[in-house]
Amino acid sequence: MTFKFQINDEIRFRHDRQLLDKAEAFRPKMHPVVRKPVRAVELTKNESLLEGWGMAEIHADMEKMAFSKGQSIILDFGRHCTGRFSMDIRSVGSPMDAPLYLRLRFAEVPAELAHESEEYDGWLSRSWIQEEFIHLDVLPVRLELPRRYAFRYVELTVIDTSPKWAAVFTNPEVLCASSAPGNAETDPVPEDPELARIYEVGLHTLQECMTDVFEDGPKRDRRLWLGDLRLQALASYASEDNPDLVKRCLYLFAGMTSEEGEISANVFTQPSPQPDDTFLFDYSLFFASVLHDFLQQHPDEMVLEDLYPVAKKQMDLALQQVDEEGRLHLQKDRPVFVDWSQEFAKDTAGQAIMIYTLKHFIELTRMKREDTAPYVKQLEKLENDARSRLYDPEKKLFRAGEEGTEYNIASQVWMVLAGVFGQMKNREIMTETIQQLFPVKGIATPYMYHHVTEALFQAGLKQEAVGLMKAYWGKMIELGADTYWEAFDPDQPDYSPYGSPIISSYCHAWSCTPVYLIHKYLLADQSA
Repeated sequence: MTFKFQINDEIRFRHDRQLLDKAEAFRPKMHPVVRKPVRAVELTKNESLLEGWGMAEIHADMEKMAFSKGQSIILDFGRHCTGRFSMDIRSVGSPMDAPLYLRLRFAEVPAELAHESEEYDGWLSRSWIQEEFIHLDVLPVRLELPRRYAFRYVELTVIDTSPKWAAVFTNPEVLCASSAPGNAETDPVPEDPELARIYEVGLHTLQECMTDVFEDGPKRDRRLWLGDLRLQALASYASEDNPDLVKRCLYLFAGMTSEEGEISANVFTQPSPQPDDTFLFDYSLFFASVLHDFLQQHPDEMVLEDLYPVAKKQMDLALQQVDEEGRLHLQKDRPVFVDWSQEFAKDTAGQAIMIYTLKHFIELTRMKREDTAPYVKQLEKLENDARSRLYDPEKKLFRAGEEGTEYNIASQVWMVLAGVFGQMKNREIMTETIQQLFPVKGIATPYMYHHVTEALFQAGLKQEAVGLMKAYWGKMIELGADTYWEAFDPDQPDYSPYGSPIISSYCHAWSCTPVYLIHKYLLADQSA
């Protein structure tokens, strides 16, 4: 499972100043919070937790401790934090006759501290490793690290001082900031305690990824991806509703398209907004879905007027890849993502996503009071092709692959979400999916697990959907998660797409969706 870097440096982008100015105007208010460690801990073996590592509390009064060469301490902040770390440092003993040489390591989970950075040999840059080496020539000082970190644990290690003196660390804290308005605190929670905990961790994950945009992960990447945005926005409507934040993200994408009008898969916001030269077929189409979902929650004529042309352009470009029979022909330079896994054919899922987003776009066109007929005709062709060519009535599943001989979970899930058939048929398809294609194999992202779970809910298989949610997100909690991870394979709990936990993201945007799923499919029943 890997994601190939795209380098499209020949592409030129347009910057629409009017749209980007509106994106800036919608920059959200940040809510700062100072957090302090709740205890001192030590790394211990615990086979029930991720990679067999946990933390045990130690009795230590750091204010009274002096640290010499080779000594260290681990501070537990009690929950995942995203922010800037600072602390006071002074010397005790003889005058300083040498600098303090200090190492700081920040970790989201205990397993990160069981690995050394020099061991890492993965395909992502090692510069993401949360580790700092600092020389301090003069003490006392208030050490204020300029970088932002995502962590629960910080390990302080004195590499060297001098035999004549020692270092004392006091007042450690992290200044956190989120644009989450905090309006989810009074929301109803599930009566089932396991689901309540799953919801709580999902909410914390969402909050940690809400900065001046919906970030995909506060530890690594730290940018705005369209696929993550769609799921984060749905979760936010159900809890930490911040409409200006969604509008800001939509305007950022709309304001920086290629010269052909295509939206890139992600954008950077520092030091100024800049689109990435990565393009994904499904992510560009999801712009229409994010816009549609937003307007369903927060009708806004200005947003529709400003952004409809951008959504239309994505749809028109994508429909150029549909032939007269209604078959989608994906281009190699614009791959469909669906999931990290490269172990299954994605053509059928790609066509389903085309149908899914086209339906949303037709609704947008109706809102604009423009002619929907050309798009309805295209939708009919795409759906007819899916029913006649891709659906296998004997297996009661959708085919995939060039030969049409592959049957994979993603194809069934996305065709159900796209509503190619009616409710009864959808239930039959997902029932057959469970019988023929479960248990889930070869998929290790909460992104894809979200879509599997929602397809089960939409097909009326509520018990099976709840069971999958507990088996997947609940298993992360069993392994020690207090925010949900970027990647997780229940069959290989220590799986990392990058080869080491020190580079993996253990708080990731596309993992927060139990908040949305529980609100939409379970809390409504609970209150009925």
